Amino acid sequence: MSEVVLTARDLTRHYEVSRGLFKGYATVRALNGVSFELEAGKTLAVVGESGCGKSTLARALTLIEEPSSGSLKIAGQEVTGAGKRERKQLRRDVQMVFQSPYASLNPRQKIGDQLAEPLLINTALSRTERREKVQAMMLQVGLRPEHYQRYPHMFSGGQRQRIALARAMMLQPKVLVADEPTSALDVSIQAQVLNLFMDLQKEFNTAYVFISHNLAVVRHVADQVLVMYLGRPAEMGPKADIYEKPLHPYTQALLSATPTIHPDPLKPKIKIAGELPNPLNPPDGCAFHKRCPYATERCGREVPAFRQVGTRQVACHYAEQFL
Repeated sequence: MSEVVLTARDLTRHYEVSRGLFKGYATVRALNGVSFELEAGKTLAVVGESGCGKSTLARALTLIEEPSSGSLKIAGQEVTGAGKRERKQLRRDVQMVFQSPYASLNPRQKIGDQLAEPLLINTALSRTERREKVQAMMLQVGLRPEHYQRYPHMFSGGQRQRIALARAMMLQPKVLVADEPTSALDVSIQAQVLNLFMDLQKEFNTAYVFISHNLAVVRHVADQVLVMYLGRPAEMGPKADIYEKPLHPYTQALLSATPTIHPDPLKPKIKIAGELPNPLNPPDGCAFHKRCPYATERCGREVPAFRQVGTRQVACHYAEQFL
């Protein structure tokens, strides 16, 4: 069994937001009780529609934001309550690739200097050693030596995402969080970048948290899949099981809406009615019950536990009916 490098237990992140003039404040539960374990060299894909808490989870895992409550361990070390020195080391162990490859790069700084920056801040390597390491990493991500002296605007979107990935991997982190890393790229370039992600994972045995709304992309990269809805986990388990027989109605609807090359005419299309509920005023009971085709009175009254059903965990009162 591989080493567990990332552990989340009941991770929550709440925000206080103004309701308007003289109306006081309300609490948005952007992340509400997420738990998982991730082993070295494995990929956990986090999926769900906009507003489900995917990016909030990414910010919590990369220490950009403090969780409101719960436990987060990176390489066995608890993040909550860690001192300044420990947090600096933990930040080396978890890196992030953002959605927009252009926005995440400094337009006024040469690529070589941006790639060398993590080494300059976190290691005692000489200037020559840093340059050698940068050039070796550039080679691994398919960039040429002459690219070292160029600026971000001189590259295509796919090349810029390769640069962002190279920078994230410079310190050989234990965990890499990728927040929609291919959504801004052309479809033809997406496949190249995804293959590069997978090649680097094999090379460095890095654990990935891969955040995406594209279920076709997730099928290509994931080992485990976590489906989220309105800040809560709806279903989590091995990729093959979730794609073959999803147990939560929301997962079923997401997969039903995914375009495929060879659609099955016998498989019914599941349509989700209505809009995502207001996070300032979520519904009672199951957060999905007002849009669920199978909802009963119990669903509107009782919050379903996130429990083990077969090979996965599901937050649905009637998950066994779909086995």
